Amino acid sequence: MKRLTTVALTALAPISWGSTYAVATELLPPDRPLFTGVMRALPAGLLLTAVSRRLPTGRWWWRSAVLGTLNIGAFFPLLFLSAYRLPGGVAAVLGSAGPLFVVGLAALVLGERARLRTVLAAVVAAFGVSMVVLTAEARLDLVGVVAGVVSSASMAAGTVMIKRWGRPQGVGSLALAGWQLTAGGLLIVPVAALVEGAPPALDGKAFLGYGYMMLINTGIAYWLWFRGIGRLTATSVTLLGPLSPLTAAVIGWAALGQGLSPVQLAGMAIAFGATIAGQLFTARTPAQSFGSSEKNDRNISMEPMDGPLRR
Repeated sequence: MKRLTTVALTALAPISWGSTYAVATELLPPDRPLFTGVMRALPAGLLLTAVSRRLPTGRWWWRSAVLGTLNIGAFFPLLFLSAYRLPGGVAAVLGSAGPLFVVGLAALVLGERARLRTVLAAVVAAFGVSMVVLTAEARLDLVGVVAGVVSSASMAAGTVMIKRWGRPQGVGSLALAGWQLTAGGLLIVPVAALVEGAPPALDGKAFLGYGYMMLINTGIAYWLWFRGIGRLTATSVTLLGPLSPLTAAVIGWAALGQGLSPVQLAGMAIAFGATIAGQLFTARTPAQSFGSSEKNDRNISMEPMDGPLRR
């Protein structure tokens, strides 16, 4: 029951991220993805850090910078670049490849055995997402494809490294999320200024949209995501990722008047079923402790490849 609650709370993060497209198109200034990335990450990071009343110490200054770069600072711009260069469906399919990256990296870094059924669940979920979002007119752009693949790999690496390093003794997931969002947001600031120039004028709708993106879509969502990484296996968490494009499709149908064909409905059922199956496949795999990083370092270095971290 405790694991089910953790999975359900963690799933709220990708479900929230599925609302990003609708909020951006309906409330936010157009063609300002990097500014939106800054407004999502930096205020949320500063708020969570202030609420937690904890700052990094020692090596956690550079570790937070690395994690913030992987999960936020590099991920957001690459994701936006992919979205601008590719149809939304292609970008979503590339994003759904994240679980496969995590499976491979977790085997290399954490010693988690990549079981065939887990890999199949990730592949089937990606296939289901492709049925939902791909269209016959979908075109490929090399830069966009590379950006999409690297963005997925970046967040996958961030997920695995959070699991590898854990967190400082006595520091909760709220502070860890705040450090990463702040570091990632600060990294995007100069890129946004160079590429997009001065911030746009904001109206009431934009303030409402950015408020939602900062507080719900980023602050709370990333806190729940990093909390889940601490309590579940890395693969179990990332297999929840397909819920994001599925939520986007549902919101598009319910709120934006977009239709859903029988093929899309079948794809949603396949992707959702694979997501549930992925959680069942990893349910008996004990997650590595998310305690102090020193303890995690010792545990990982001493754990054999076929030990309790296997899937």
